[in-house]
Amino acid sequence: MSHAGLFVVGTDTGVGKTTVAVAVIGQLVGQGVRVGVYKPVSTGSADGLSDSQRLWDASGRPLSLAKVCPQVFSLAIAPPHSARAEGTTVNQRLLLDGIVPWRQVSQCVVVEGAGGLFSPLGDTLLNVDVAHDFGLPLVIVDAARLGAIGRSLATVRAAQASGLRVAAVVLSHTHPVDVSRANDPASDAGIARASAIDLAARLAPIPVAMLAYKAQQFSQEIDWLALASCER
Repeated sequence: MSHAGLFVVGTDTGVGKTTVAVAVIGQLVGQGVRVGVYKPVSTGSADGLSDSQRLWDASGRPLSLAKVCPQVFSLAIAPPHSARAEGTTVNQRLLLDGIVPWRQVSQCVVVEGAGGLFSPLGDTLLNVDVAHDFGLPLVIVDAARLGAIGRSLATVRAAQASGLRVAAVVLSHTHPVDVSRANDPASDAGIARASAIDLAARLAPIPVAMLAYKAQQFSQEIDWLALASCER
């Protein structure tokens, strides 16, 4: 049985996945969609829940914060390693089953992975495995900086070779940039702009967008509802 949703994954860690996920959720909620939010496992924040809190707040706080991320570990390292440092292991069955309550109450579930497409979530499960199990298309996020073309293309092609559908690619500004210098090809803004244009040409018809630092709206309109196969 197919379910509506999107799996947000990065080319690496620290590329702006949560900010992109929150913006996607906000757009869907603004369209009247009941959105579930799920982060299979989280590590490293002060209370272990900051990213989950942002997802939950954006969705209007359905169910409970504990349901958003049922497995939280304190050290900011790969989840299975963080779990072992606490004398335990990641519950891989829960990684997969934790989405079920959200599917029961939502029209669309936005899932945020941890790290890159092939980053480990459990002892044997990677993001790519969990995305497969959920049957969700990917939103691939990369930082809007030099190297974005290569990193994004590598992740898209790896995802497609693994049998996953890529719904969209987003370049996220993880720090403020001077947009007035967008015509300077060596500036941060110019590199990001040129990267987005290059990726859009190479990946068409997959949509490519940018998200400004701490922004809630994307550089171009994307029908996330259609990409997630959601029904209102």
